[in-house]
Amino acid sequence: MTEYSVHEPTFSGTTDDDWSAPEEKDFDTNDLSDIASHFVLSSSGFDDPDRYRDLTLPVVGPDGQLNKHAVKTAYSGAHSVQQVDDIDDDTKSNAKDVLSDLADNFDDLDVND
Repeated sequence: MTEYSVHEPTFSGTTDDDWSAPEEKDFDTNDLSDIASHFVLSSSGFDDPDRYRDLTLPVVGPDGQLNKHAVKTAYSGAHSVQQVDDIDDDTKSNAKDVLSDLADNFDDLDVND
């Protein structure tokens, strides 16, 4: 089973703009530890991730804005924590807790089951 780390991403504001998961080239930096702060899960840590593809569940865009649609998608849907392969139940639950806390930044977003 893959050992995932969970953390609450940092952000400078919120948006409900359309969402498309960012690619590595979308960021203005090559520092993966800076990029990792936009994600909820990492299979190689957040301080010094090995590769971009180790980062999972992006919710903060390259512009630093927490995206309402990204939070909703990460909580439930085709690209959600439920769909992450090889993740243990405790880590999945921790990630859902973080996403639920992030959803509280939006008045009209309720992600709880």
